[in-house]
Amino acid sequence: MQEKMIRIFTEETIAALFPSDRADAFFEALFGGAEDGAYDIRLVFRNAEAETLNFAFELHQRPGKCLACNLTYGLPQVFMRHPVINLRGIATEIGKLAGWEDNPSFRLGNTEEHSSKLHIIPFSITR
Repeated sequence: MQEKMIRIFTEETIAALFPSDRADAFFEALFGGAEDGAYDIRLVFRNAEAETLNFAFELHQRPGKCLACNLTYGLPQVFMRHPVINLRGIATEIGKLAGWEDNPSFRLGNTEEHSSKLHIIPFSITR
């Protein structure tokens, strides 16, 4: 299953699911301007388990900004309900690409600080 999902969830496919300009739209909605955003948001595929696909949102610090100074630990709650991020829509599209017939469930994990320039929010989609 892992190999099949790697072939499905290529960088191009993931970029179509979550385009790079979505971070700017998110900050535009939050702050009224994308220039106030401290990080870029990137969706990445991590792995596949029996009934679960594991992705993550990587938060990459923007030049001249401070990722650690931002409140990224509260982001899972914000992402869960923010229409620009649209987790339900992303999870539904991922389920379709995986060949699942029903709408999948999804959850976000807690923000993980991998470095001062990279924070990660786990995103799991379950059949």
